[in-house]
Amino acid sequence: MRRILIVGAGQSGLQLALTLRDHDYDVTLMSAKTPDEIRAGWVTSTQCMFADSLAIERKHGLNLWDDVAPFAGGQGFSMGQPDGTRVLNWMGKWEAGPAQSVDQRVKMSTWLELLEERGGNVITHGVTTADLNSLARMYDLVIVAAGKGELVQLFDRDPSRSPFTKPQRALSVSYVHGVRSRPETPGAVDVWVNVVPGIGEHISIPGYTLSGPCQILYMSGIPGGPFDAFADRPSPDELLRRQLELFKQYMPWEYERYRDAELTDPKGVLTGGYPPVVRHPVGELPSGGLVLGMADVVVANDPITGQGANNAAKCAESYLGSILAHGDKPFDRDFMQATFDKYWEYAQHVTRLTNTMLLPPPEHIQKILGAAQEHEQVANRFANGYNNPPDMADWFFDADKAEAYLASVA
Repeated sequence: MRRILIVGAGQSGLQLALTLRDHDYDVTLMSAKTPDEIRAGWVTSTQCMFADSLAIERKHGLNLWDDVAPFAGGQGFSMGQPDGTRVLNWMGKWEAGPAQSVDQRVKMSTWLELLEERGGNVITHGVTTADLNSLARMYDLVIVAAGKGELVQLFDRDPSRSPFTKPQRALSVSYVHGVRSRPETPGAVDVWVNVVPGIGEHISIPGYTLSGPCQILYMSGIPGGPFDAFADRPSPDELLRRQLELFKQYMPWEYERYRDAELTDPKGVLTGGYPPVVRHPVGELPSGGLVLGMADVVVANDPITGQGANNAAKCAESYLGSILAHGDKPFDRDFMQATFDKYWEYAQHVTRLTNTMLLPPPEHIQKILGAAQEHEQVANRFANGYNNPPDMADWFFDADKAEAYLASVA
């Protein structure tokens, strides 16, 4: 039985560990925290999972919250001006199926317990490069799935695929109860993207947390602008208060919905920011041993398009297929590079979409967003591109292709 060590207990590491156990691999997973510590910790992400990612979880029996977590049926879009007026407001339907967001404190703690139930070895211990250097020789394959911390330094930045060297957004997140229904879609459960060019974005996501269904308030601000207001790491209540004040000025249509919101729990907030980056997938330990990076370790996109957890699920599924197909052959550098290259065939489209949405929209994208208000077909295709980013290559990025598509719709 081949022995595999996975470092990191997030979406990708746990999903891969659980699915490898289904194929009788000897899997050890190292987590910095116990399940109870994860549940009692701070919010770590927003994790809106789209239909194709949810289908992967269901395939492996990991969809444990379908009876309690809300499903979002579509993706709205609003664009405002700095004076608080709204100039675009439309809705796109996800044709592949609804989305779902489960707080990773709930999800990862449960999956960690499930891994032990399924015969995986779980070790609770923070891992340094020195630790990994001595551990690696005990396993046939070592995978690093911890996107933060010392181990990321094992993987060199790929400048040809990483156009940014600084964070492009200042991020703040609050998990809240008490949000009013959207007037234009009363009673509906949808994700809504709000943009004020030159200022920043807000994405409203229905979710499920420790206390049940909730709303996730995600805000991203252009550095130095009004939404970049949380560098002092305010208290949770103060963070939410500032977010609502910003809504009142720049997105009053959202303020009316959120004005009575309250935090779901004292640790239901998150602030920060990081530069989007693609790294080389093979890391070399001081001993000369090789380790394979996955998900955020090798492709870390800005969360503006909500792709992080989806990328992690797609990466874990791709790596699973590569490992199973490799049989008894050695997990050498060529295998590691080929495994990443297979995943990159998909992930390159996610990176292109995310990096595009971080920049001021060129004229042809402005036309697309405007046309979506008049043509349901355009709105739906834009929304479905978040579930299936490779489709965007056929019409969204190139001005000529966009013009041809809009002409065919008109």
